[in-house]
Amino acid sequence: MTEPKKTSRRGLIKGAAVAAGALSAPMISKAETVSFRFQSTWPAKDIFHEYANDFAKKVNDMAGGRLKIEVLPSGAVVPAFQLLDAVNKGTLDGGHGVLAYHYGKSTALALWGSGPAFGMDPNMVLAWHQYGGGKQLLEEIYKGLNIDVVSFVYGPMPTQPLGWFKKPIAKVADIKGLKYRTVGLAVDIFTEMGAAVNPLPGGEIVPALDRGLIDAAEFNNASSDRVLGFPDVVKNCMLQSFHQSGEQFEILFNKSKYNALPQELKSIIDYAVQASSAEMSWKAIDRNSKDYEEMKKQGIKFYKTPDAILQAQLEVWDKVVAKKSAENPAFKKVMDSQRAFAARAGQWQNDYMVDFKMAYNRYFGKKKA
Repeated sequence: MTEPKKTSRRGLIKGAAVAAGALSAPMISKAETVSFRFQSTWPAKDIFHEYANDFAKKVNDMAGGRLKIEVLPSGAVVPAFQLLDAVNKGTLDGGHGVLAYHYGKSTALALWGSGPAFGMDPNMVLAWHQYGGGKQLLEEIYKGLNIDVVSFVYGPMPTQPLGWFKKPIAKVADIKGLKYRTVGLAVDIFTEMGAAVNPLPGGEIVPALDRGLIDAAEFNNASSDRVLGFPDVVKNCMLQSFHQSGEQFEILFNKSKYNALPQELKSIIDYAVQASSAEMSWKAIDRNSKDYEEMKKQGIKFYKTPDAILQAQLEVWDKVVAKKSAENPAFKKVMDSQRAFAARAGQWQNDYMVDFKMAYNRYFGKKKA
């Protein structure tokens, strides 16, 4: 008869630790598929909804069937501006939108996109978010609002136009009295400039323009504006503005659902966000430039926003943020953090980057919008 094999004290401790770890780990088997129901804040035909699907496809492909993200368009479950609450409560497992849409929760959230960002372009704002303290500040703001979400900020958007107008805007006084659509802190900027602002979600803008409920509007970019139908109802577009010159997208997850995932699936999500950020910026250049050309062929008139209006935006912005900083400590904290990062990164970029217009003009001639 063989004697029972003795188990050392060290072996018992190791076995207990393994068992405890197994109990605490997320109970998701290798064969199990976890399904996440996402909603974007964009109409199904918008390129922004396409960006949301691009992210989901990367996750689904890399997860090998273990995680599947299904993306629904704006309004499928909740209206666009209710996305954050829906993800927080678990009505949705996640979503795709912009931080400016949460402006009603805290004015500080709009600083991830609204305003001139101390001269930072959108990619620099993302650099601030990732390496300059922005990510930690965002987590702090959400925690203070009792919002349990995991947020990934990504996707640097090109500078947004001043917008679509029935008549070209030639001077600051032309903005006074206009019924104008925008969102986030841009609401405060244009209100201060004399406009009557209506913060409509993307899918409602063109119908409101068509019915005369608003006189002018901005949304985002050539591709979105074209597919949403702006050229069908308005024929003048003013290019360049500081109201949203450095915006990005936000991918949200319900924190409980995200935390239940094993680490390898969390890593897939993280790397899918980074890959999607790069792909989105490349796709935007290709698609926006094509749609810009197509709209010019349609007879849409594009005008550069006069410098006097851009300067007025900066002056109004300084007044708005001074007021918001006094009202909201979190707002001031974000502004101070952005300022410190922009002072350093902006100096580097402005000193190092060549003027690409010089080369463009040499080969294609100086062209007006």
